[in-house]
Amino acid sequence: MDKAFLVEQLNAKLKAVSMQAQKFAAETRDEAKSGADRAVNLAKATTNRSAAAIEATFALESFRAKPLKPRDPISLGAVVEIEDGLAGKTLFLAPAGAGEELTGPGGDGYFHVITPQAPLGRALMGKRVGDVIETMVKGELTEWTITFVA
Repeated sequence: MDKAFLVEQLNAKLKAVSMQAQKFAAETRDEAKSGADRAVNLAKATTNRSAAAIEATFALESFRAKPLKPRDPISLGAVVEIEDGLAGKTLFLAPAGAGEELTGPGGDGYFHVITPQAPLGRALMGKRVGDVIETMVKGELTEWTITFVA
């Protein structure tokens, strides 16, 4: 598993989000000069979003995902496959970029980015292949079996 490829792809996506957020923040700051409450609030929100996007790219800059053996506990940088009996998901546990979707090298599969702060990420940390975790999905408690870790 080429985790460096996943990190590079995620970094590129986060940089694009950051650039877009910075541009939008600059535009809304100009609008806020009118003094309208809505414009001022929007400028604050977009400035905060821009700062969060910049922080996420910095977190990823120094991140190096290490390979894990199948029986190693899940940690930051893990690629994890989980199944709920009906469907499976392949996850990439990263320090930033939650919600992003990545493709594997050569378009090999999809990886959903999660962070340790997310409920699913918290539930996975320290677990191993064969363990079962529970998380809320659309208001319902769902059991997931960990089927693969790399």
